[in-house]
Amino acid sequence: MSRILIMGVGGFGTALAVMLQKAGHHLTLWTPFEEEAFLLSREREQAKLLPGIKIPGEVHITTSIENAANAAGLVIIATPSAAVRGTAKILSKALPAKTVVSCVSKGLESGTHKTLSEVLDEELPKNPNAVISGPSHAEEVARGLPTTVVAASKTRRVAEFVQDTLMNERFRVYAGDDVLGVELGGALKNVIALAAGVLEGLGAGDNTKAALMTRGITEIARLGVALGAKSETFGGLSGIGDLIVTCSSMHSRNRRCGILIGQGKPAAAAVSEIGMTVEGYPSAKAAYELSCQNKIYMPIITETYNVLYEGKAPADGVKDLMDRPKRHESETIWLLSR
Repeated sequence: MSRILIMGVGGFGTALAVMLQKAGHHLTLWTPFEEEAFLLSREREQAKLLPGIKIPGEVHITTSIENAANAAGLVIIATPSAAVRGTAKILSKALPAKTVVSCVSKGLESGTHKTLSEVLDEELPKNPNAVISGPSHAEEVARGLPTTVVAASKTRRVAEFVQDTLMNERFRVYAGDDVLGVELGGALKNVIALAAGVLEGLGAGDNTKAALMTRGITEIARLGVALGAKSETFGGLSGIGDLIVTCSSMHSRNRRCGILIGQGKPAAAAVSEIGMTVEGYPSAKAAYELSCQNKIYMPIITETYNVLYEGKAPADGVKDLMDRPKRHESETIWLLSR
């Protein structure tokens, strides 16, 4: 069994620690905050994010990076996307070269629009990395419910190493090589999930939400292919799979945030009320800016951005989407303009 270091004690990082320890691995959870480490060590529960899920006593919780990094056979970064660069900088001071780093965070770096694997390439150039994505709510992973994800890396050996290390009877891992496609699917489905929540808050029905998901993945794929990703990736676990679960489950904080917005709450206030990271909020801005920079037609992303950042009424956004000029459904996803 492997020694695994998980950087970040949020919902998903903690869920992975619980699940992987039960599969026989040696787990260390790292947080930079002394008080957080003390409380988790004492209570053995991430009460806010995973109430009722006990962290096994065998899981070591620490704020010290040196010993944990030196001993780790695999490191998993499980922080909010905004903290990935800072976490990687901390890790770079202690991690031996060639130790594999995997990232389960989903988002794009604000301002630069870089993917998180690009951030890791910059901060940890001597460490091969992989990204993990797919329909995997922390609440279900922690309970041991069967979950399937994809681990993608530029190097087959690294993808299969992560696959071999993490795969068990409750957590099935596929290996992949389309790192960009996996990351864009994981990041941008959160934007569509926010939009799905907005529709629900407005009182829309199943027809509307199904249409949003279907056309939403088309937009994500259109952007992804234009940037160099493989079209088939978006029909897989990190594309349509993750989109479905995030748009349809109340575990999804993006969906819950969208519901509040659809009910009339200002976007920033809705994000604050959720009280946890809502990755779709910054990702909507990044996706909109990428679509403009690359001249990619993404009407759902555009209207979501307008509602979140420009104060547009959600009902007006829906109306403008429905009133657009007619189009042909079978247009290729790599069509770049109107």
